Amino acid sequence: MPAPKFLRLISGKVKEIYAAVVATADSIVATDATGRIDVSFLPVGVGAEVFTAVASEALLAGDFVNVYSNAGVLNARKADATTNTKPANGFVLANVASAGVATVYIIGQLNSAIAGLTVGSEYFLSTTPGTITVTSPSATGNISQFIGRADKVTEIPFSNVTYIEIA
Repeated sequence: MPAPKFLRLISGKVKEIYAAVVATADSIVATDATGRIDVSFLPVGVGAEVFTAVASEALLAGDFVNVYSNAGVLNARKADATTNTKPANGFVLANVASAGVATVYIIGQLNSAIAGLTVGSEYFLSTTPGTITVTSPSATGNISQFIGRADKVTEIPFSNVTYIEIA
């Protein structure tokens, strides 16, 4: 869908112009296909809270990830509730190949790269690496980490980085 149009006086003539989805000089803001404003319209230093890390394995859009130091280099791998060494520290919104640079979104950000959620349901880190489940893991040695409550069938805010190890 094209951006909305507006009328503007240019050199004494009224012209119809599209609003900008990505910032340009003297542009009027239009939202993108998801209804969000592009980060290019925001002041420097304002935007999603993210950092980058080297992917130590292939990551899929929507995966919850564990971030760790690998010989002093920040790495990201799929979070996994089967061990207390891989709790979720964030998530990725794009596929990343192994050894690629992953943009990791942190607590308080919306993971909008997943589908099939039940609105209002609580989700926990799953024993299937990178994924979430409505059933908290309960086997000895697993961790129970609350991830968040789904606010859409395709979106969940990442709410918690603490976990409990099951004894």
